[in-house]
Amino acid sequence: MSTITTSDGTEIFYKDWGSKDAQPIVFSHGWPLSADAWDPQLVFFAGAGYRVIAHDRRSHGRSAQVWDNNTMDQYGDDLGELIEQLDLKNVILIGHSTGGGEVTRYLGRHGTGRVTKVVLVGAVPPLMLKTEANPGGLPLDVFDGIRKGTYDNRSQFFYDLTIPFYGYNREGAKISEGVRQEFWREGMMGGLKGQLDSIKAFSESDFTDDLKKIDVPTLVLHGDDDQIVPIGASALMTSGLVKGSTLKVYEGSSHGLAQIEADRFNADVLAFLKG
Repeated sequence: MSTITTSDGTEIFYKDWGSKDAQPIVFSHGWPLSADAWDPQLVFFAGAGYRVIAHDRRSHGRSAQVWDNNTMDQYGDDLGELIEQLDLKNVILIGHSTGGGEVTRYLGRHGTGRVTKVVLVGAVPPLMLKTEANPGGLPLDVFDGIRKGTYDNRSQFFYDLTIPFYGYNREGAKISEGVRQEFWREGMMGGLKGQLDSIKAFSESDFTDDLKKIDVPTLVLHGDDDQIVPIGASALMTSGLVKGSTLKVYEGSSHGLAQIEADRFNADVLAFLKG
């Protein structure tokens, strides 16, 4: 099992597939999942000639379950340590949901010196929480509900969350029990304390300044029926903050589009990388 140990002593698990001489793509997963969420992309992009790397965020998946430092700044720094310890250059960063926040915070704190392109999909930036300065965000009680559901009975909560996550509550949706069970499996691998801390990290972190620092080609991809991270308070704002970014909207698509529309997503991202 491949791991790195961060400067604060936390063991981070990662997958590293494809040729070590190829251009690397690093994938950052969403909450409460693991690197396994990216498996359809890892296989596809390794087959397309890239080196593909995906890690389990601290307190998620197979990485160490820690009591402290489950913060967005630390997530960004962990990503930086992974990139540096593997000595990756000309990196493409792809982040989904909370992983998009992780990627953005890494870029804000560490710059784009090792990065050539960025893809943010269903990503939480610039700020999920509703505030006076961010009236389009979601109210605090939404995140309090996520906290309560996770704390009281996360097994049931994670399973139920798959319905809006993948848009399975929409008319005509084809529900996959396998997709739902895989989400549940990945979620239950993580640590409860770290997952609770992560709710605060993804909902209350303001990425506005980080986004303004991104100076490499960036694809902002989002479903306009995302019920987890509404597009109006995320991608539509992010695309205006990242200079020269490209916004691609999937009509009628959900938060989990990379998994349930993998062929379309993979093709669009590959076209962006080759462009």
